[in-house]
Amino acid sequence: MDQKKHKAFQFVDNHREEMVALWREVVTMESGPHEKAGIDAVAARFKQEFDKEGASSYLVNFEKAGNMLVAEFGKNRPEAGVIFLGHMDTACPAGAIAERPFTIKDGIAYGPGVLDMKGGIVAFLYAIKALHSIGYDSRRIKVLLAGDEEVLHANSSADEVLISEAKGYAAAFNTETGFVDNGIVVGRKGVARIMLEVKGIAAHAGNDPENGRSAILEIAHKIIAAQNLTDWEKGITYNVGVIQGGTTSTAVPDYAKIFIDVRYKDPDDLPGIIKQVEAVAAKTHIEGTTTQVAFMDGIKPMKTTEGVKQLFALVKEASEENGFGTPYAKYVGGGSDSAYTVLAGVPTVCAMGVKGGRNHSPEEYAIVETLFERAKLLVACVLKLGNA
Repeated sequence: MDQKKHKAFQFVDNHREEMVALWREVVTMESGPHEKAGIDAVAARFKQEFDKEGASSYLVNFEKAGNMLVAEFGKNRPEAGVIFLGHMDTACPAGAIAERPFTIKDGIAYGPGVLDMKGGIVAFLYAIKALHSIGYDSRRIKVLLAGDEEVLHANSSADEVLISEAKGYAAAFNTETGFVDNGIVVGRKGVARIMLEVKGIAAHAGNDPENGRSAILEIAHKIIAAQNLTDWEKGITYNVGVIQGGTTSTAVPDYAKIFIDVRYKDPDDLPGIIKQVEAVAAKTHIEGTTTQVAFMDGIKPMKTTEGVKQLFALVKEASEENGFGTPYAKYVGGGSDSAYTVLAGVPTVCAMGVKGGRNHSPEEYAIVETLFERAKLLVACVLKLGNA
């Protein structure tokens, strides 16, 4: 093994307890999707760590969303830079940390956001520290940490910041949830969220039903129509995940709404998706009802470009050379901010974080040893990128 790389790996091993302590600390800082104060506290804490390493850093403040952290090392280095990417918010509700405090049992860590994705941030922080410990100065290193990825940047312009900050960089590593099967994500579906809202006419269900116009019955027709838009061959799926309406079983309901989650592979498919949902909304099944459609927040697909494929090949080689197994290229349906670095023209690989499972659930877990393994793999990838 190259002497510098060996020293960097040794740095990681010498700081194992410190890494776990920071992991525990940030998991204990509650930062659910609507906990702005907690997300901002996590951002401030990581900013302290990056600043101690000599970063030029700043916070992008948002009024109604968790703040974003941008940090850069070696701004004047000649080589095109490397990005470490992630998010600080979790998908866990307020109070989750009290119910499920950070614990380690038999080499497995548990707790809200332990996998998605606070462990991944700690891993790349220590990869940066390890690189600095061997005097690495070849490429600029930039950190981009969003504070509202789990809510798809609904109340911020973080997606625009990601694209503008990423332009011109050579590679991006997103330390999102790592997979236990050693898959490295090279493509992700986009997410579109859509609301259909129906207004009908209320009436007494016993004395006056013929004069009512049921919003629930109308929305029921639209649920079936929306679900039937799914196109498995194109990889476009429609899921009506939420339905609301009515007040009591004794009244013909005058109001109902549904929320639709659409997953799609190609950004060019979105206009067609919008037209299809508009057609569903426009067709009236129960005379006297009206329907409105609202296209809400979403996230773009992560496209599998040639640059992405080449970067994955580099990661695969680095993993095999250093005894971390043979990863395979994985395509998944869940969205992430890797979409935006790819849109900025930056080859990106995703799911480079700690390995585990059950994220977005009370059973979320992460394999502790992979915290150190992934920090080392990131070091190896950056050093190998210098030789590419």
